[in-house]
Amino acid sequence: MKRREFITLLGGAAAWPLAARAQQGAMPMIGLLGSETPNWYTDRLRAFREGLAQTGYVEGRNVTIDYRWAEGRNDRLPSLAAELVQQQVALIATLGNTASALAAKAATSTIPIVFRIAADPVEVGLVASLSRPGGNLTGVTTLGVELGPKQLALLHEVVPTATVVALLVNPTNPALAETQSRVVPAAARTLGLSLPVLNASIDRDFDAVFARLAQLRAGALVIGVDAFFNSHSAQLAALATRHAVPTISAYQEFTAAGGLMSYGGSIIAASHDAGVYAGRILNGEKPADLPVMQSTKVSLTINLKTAKALGLEVPITLQAGADEVIE
Repeated sequence: MKRREFITLLGGAAAWPLAARAQQGAMPMIGLLGSETPNWYTDRLRAFREGLAQTGYVEGRNVTIDYRWAEGRNDRLPSLAAELVQQQVALIATLGNTASALAAKAATSTIPIVFRIAADPVEVGLVASLSRPGGNLTGVTTLGVELGPKQLALLHEVVPTATVVALLVNPTNPALAETQSRVVPAAARTLGLSLPVLNASIDRDFDAVFARLAQLRAGALVIGVDAFFNSHSAQLAALATRHAVPTISAYQEFTAAGGLMSYGGSIIAASHDAGVYAGRILNGEKPADLPVMQSTKVSLTINLKTAKALGLEVPITLQAGADEVIE
């Protein structure tokens, strides 16, 4: 071997470890796909970051997060997920909205994905099983869709004279809408109730929904599980009060904004757990080996001030069983 060739070869060999070390030392990037606006994700983002920190990752110090916001438009999610894939992020996280998780899954079969949803991830097609997810997805589920019958029963307990109770779903999130449109009406039949299903996918739909409730002479309303409805809790609570419609939601934000009742899972705790899983994956674990965590904690909140404004008497037994009573 000639001396010049030997020096070139030696230089190249020396450069490989340096390049490898540079690549290993590069700050990983998480792509966060949100269905709403950033201000609505404040609490869950804080919990997600706390979960990340628990595994040794702090945003801006040794990990970066690239955010994409659909601003309530589920039709934008596929293109936003594709942008994150093009950015070659190390991991994609979705902290709510089943449509976000499905869009991320459709965009890549190789980049790890951590989701937080309120639906059965097996039923909606995200993972093969809860204990052995397989593929590139895992995450955390909170009780949501499964609680529809219980929400209906709670509402019926407060408004026993209502014979027509409507259900509100978001048709642009079919994975949730179709399940709720099947499960909750079945529960209504056992209670002897008529349960029409109404649709809303943009905020302008809400006025039409409440006008339709009046036409149907609906005595109450169950707001389905959907991130879009959660982000419009204040608007829905105001409309429910204005039209004197007793209403229950899955989200505590609804009762805090003046809604009558909420009954659902803890989004914040689940977002923290999603952050832990994201950190563990960045540390080398594989999504396929991490069982989907199931958060079973639920809470009931009752707004007695709203009940009084609606002329309703909330049973003492129901108040006693509530996690929070707003007076």
